[in-house]
Amino acid sequence: MEFKINNLDEINTGSISQSSGNGKIIATINGKQHSIQIISLKNSILEFILDNSYKTAKILEYGSANIKILIDGEEIDIKKHSKLTEVLEKSTALGGASLGENKLLSQIPGRVVSIMLKVGDQVKKGDSIIVLESMKMQVAVKSHKEGKIRDIKVKVGDTVSRNDIVALIE
Repeated sequence: MEFKINNLDEINTGSISQSSGNGKIIATINGKQHSIQIISLKNSILEFILDNSYKTAKILEYGSANIKILIDGEEIDIKKHSKLTEVLEKSTALGGASLGENKLLSQIPGRVVSIMLKVGDQVKKGDSIIVLESMKMQVAVKSHKEGKIRDIKVKVGDTVSRNDIVALIE
């Protein structure tokens, strides 16, 4: 993939060389290998360690063709390739035990149009919990496991991004 740092003329290149699925990534940026450890990704803020240095990145814009992030006061535009989302999800193990398997995440960005259940309700895997509307389509966010709804993090009318936490299931 390509990325550009604002106010610099050069286009940088980068690729994921290795991803272990537990948040550890080996990335090649401009021909040099870097070690990345994902710490957390929540509410559009990514915490990670890059070559033994702690970093925080805030996602400013997330589109189908590019992503804008702010790292150390520098705005970076990344032109995404079609596999970027898949690689990020695998590397951060979203939904896995390491980041909390109780978190129900939105699959798409959208507006909350309906909340089907309430705190304390029992759910089975596959039950619809939240309904999102995006591009005039409605998509149900379904339970990824059996359990009880501990918390609902959104309300009708809220706007959510992809992979935002919408509910907690215990």
